[in-house]
Amino acid sequence: MGRYLHILRLFWSTAIAAELEYRINFLLAALSSLGGLAGSLFGLFLFYRTGYTFRGWSWQQALVVVGVFTLLQGFSATFLAPNLNRIVRHIQQGTLDFVLLKPVSSQFWLSAHTLSPWGLPDLIFGMVLIGYAGRQLGLQLQDYLFSLVPIGFGFLILYSLWFILGAMSIWFVKIYNVTEVLRGFLEAGRYPMAAYPTGYRVFFTFVVPVAFLTTVPTEVLLGRGELLWVAGAGLLAIALLLVSAGFWRFALRFYTSASS
Repeated sequence: MGRYLHILRLFWSTAIAAELEYRINFLLAALSSLGGLAGSLFGLFLFYRTGYTFRGWSWQQALVVVGVFTLLQGFSATFLAPNLNRIVRHIQQGTLDFVLLKPVSSQFWLSAHTLSPWGLPDLIFGMVLIGYAGRQLGLQLQDYLFSLVPIGFGFLILYSLWFILGAMSIWFVKIYNVTEVLRGFLEAGRYPMAAYPTGYRVFFTFVVPVAFLTTVPTEVLLGRGELLWVAGAGLLAIALLLVSAGFWRFALRFYTSASS
């Protein structure tokens, strides 16, 4: 574990040093994040401006969901997109051979080799929005601490799904459209699951687990989360993580290296 942490520190320090050569990108990323957040808030405002509310969700509580969703976007932009979107490039260019020859787990290398600081604005805006809404709702420190567990599960679920799709590029090299479909489904997490008809709630809970990414963590943060749903999120996160590792080993059996 210590060896991997040392490698991770080297990876990320190098990546940050390289990215900071283009500091204007941070300003552009912040403006883009601010625009996306404004769009989410405006969409939510259109529902609530006439006094309509999602069943069981006040305006402030719905704001927390938007904040958790923004956190998720920041996590994706910082850690997932810079790494997992490159799996296709490694396979196309044959550079995956060099990854497989390294004395570390290839899944670890592909998942953590770099990061992008341009996702930090989403992380910051998400925390600010959660803090603002939480203050109005009277949330306490322990509420935020408890919510870290299901939020962490949500991050693992999203990572596992994204990595599985990336691994499919061994068979289907141009897999970008599939990851965009996943991102499209995740947009449903902007609002509580109560905002959708029953059929959609079932789909976004048991088929594409969007509910475990935003709504379940928000329920825990608000102090009304059920242990069964949190346990389900944990089991799903662990199961998908194991599936992603097994699926990657299975996919490598069909990988034709650049030298073969």
